Amino acid sequence: MSRPFRVLGVQQIAIGGPDKQRLQTLWVDMLGLEVTGTFRSERENVDEDICAIGTGPFKVEVDLMQPLDPDKKPAVHATPLNHIGLWIDDLPTAVQWLSDKGVRFAPGGIRKGAAGFDITFLHPKANDEFPIAGEGVLIELVQAPAEVVKAFDALAAATR
Repeated sequence: MSRPFRVLGVQQIAIGGPDKQRLQTLWVDMLGLEVTGTFRSERENVDEDICAIGTGPFKVEVDLMQPLDPDKKPAVHATPLNHIGLWIDDLPTAVQWLSDKGVRFAPGGIRKGAAGFDITFLHPKANDEFPIAGEGVLIELVQAPAEVVKAFDALAAATR
């Protein structure tokens, strides 16, 4: 099937837990990931450390998240593998095309994400109006910056 956009690769994996420090013990202390930033949002009910694996355009963000209030939504700790993020070369076009095809998006539309990129989420559950969804997985679509698009284009050209 032809699409007017490309999924370039994995941008992030978000892991939730009731205590971010316990996540840091494994991912930072034991596995050696570097904390490259933090993000805190009352609206998203999240306190997260942004870590990284790899370098350059192939760097994958690993977000270690805990809720600000465990009794409020969204419950970022309720699903340990909270969501996966995918680099998209043209986010607005992708959202329009996917919506037209019946893909369900979570509320909130396109907005700035924790790492500063434009993002939106595919809903984990389908409904009658939008019969295509993440089948239990929350999927974040992330607008790839120009350097990531360029790197993936160069890699694709080199493998032809």
